[in-house]
Amino acid sequence: MIQKLAFLGLLVTYFGFVSVSYGQIASIRPAENLIVDGIPEIPAAIADDVRRYTESRSAGFASWHPQRREMLISTRFGNTAQIHELKLPGGARKQLTFFNEPIGGADWEPKKGDYFLFSKDTGGNEFGQIYRFDIVSGNFTMLTDGGRSQNGGWEWNRAKNKIVYSSTRRNGADRDLWTMNPNDKSSDRMLIELTGGGWGADDWSPDDSKIVAIERISVNKSNLWIIDVAKGTKIQLNKDTDVAYGGAKFSADGRGLYVTTDNDAEFQQLAYWDLASNKLDVLTGQIPWDVEAFDVSKDGQMIVFVTNEAGVSKAWLLETETKKITPIAGLPSGIVSGGAWNESGSEIAFSISSAR
Repeated sequence: MIQKLAFLGLLVTYFGFVSVSYGQIASIRPAENLIVDGIPEIPAAIADDVRRYTESRSAGFASWHPQRREMLISTRFGNTAQIHELKLPGGARKQLTFFNEPIGGADWEPKKGDYFLFSKDTGGNEFGQIYRFDIVSGNFTMLTDGGRSQNGGWEWNRAKNKIVYSSTRRNGADRDLWTMNPNDKSSDRMLIELTGGGWGADDWSPDDSKIVAIERISVNKSNLWIIDVAKGTKIQLNKDTDVAYGGAKFSADGRGLYVTTDNDAEFQQLAYWDLASNKLDVLTGQIPWDVEAFDVSKDGQMIVFVTNEAGVSKAWLLETETKKITPIAGLPSGIVSGGAWNESGSEIAFSISSAR
């Protein structure tokens, strides 16, 4: 049948269907692997009209350059999202990675920006690995084990020479924490062995002696832990049982944590956890919506956070000393993600999805 149709018109597979053209008439018919009954022919023009929506591209923020007003973004010009470099606002993007698989995330090395880290799997197997991409040579190096393990969620230390990340390489199920200097693959070491698949490191303390980690058990329950980097031991902070924590960052003096939590509340709120008194001080109690993301400026003086207000995002600034909250004006209406400070604390990057 296919050989006969080849003489009559053009044959193109499209999502399991065959587009057949007889002169000026074109329709989409099922391929041989599908059986349909009572479905009329679909004009190929409909697929052409829909394609401009299904093939539309978006761009998402990935990372600020540590020294220059440049950033890495993720966008798709082929079949998968890849990492591109953007050197000025409104400027041309330069594609840096060219893989069949989509890139899961990218992060500049935080001192000079000589390289960036990124993650991807192989063939969609979901065994994500961490790679280093060297800017000068354009070469990339796999840093993690490359086996049937999931690796990712890295956080740079304050000295900017080491990352902590989670990995399931030990047994394929439990997500342990590992540390590594990405410039030296042989420095890869397990920091602490953990039980469960919901662990992730959120931040280093200002002196790099401790790491705050979250053990995510369910959407309604998670635990906060402080990990001693030198000893490889952990202490649980929270004593509650059915409270969820969405994120945690150390304050600039290391005496407390900024966290999002639904403790004694209907919504996820931004709060300050004093480590000495073990007291939780809610900072956004006047906002009756979920705080979905936040980031603390490098000097610790400002926090940017994003709330979800009935499906529409709103961005805010909070001064950590005065606790004054100010809405950020001028953002397009839609879904705001990210909210990342640059190194100097002078600018914030957002990714925004809207009807446009």
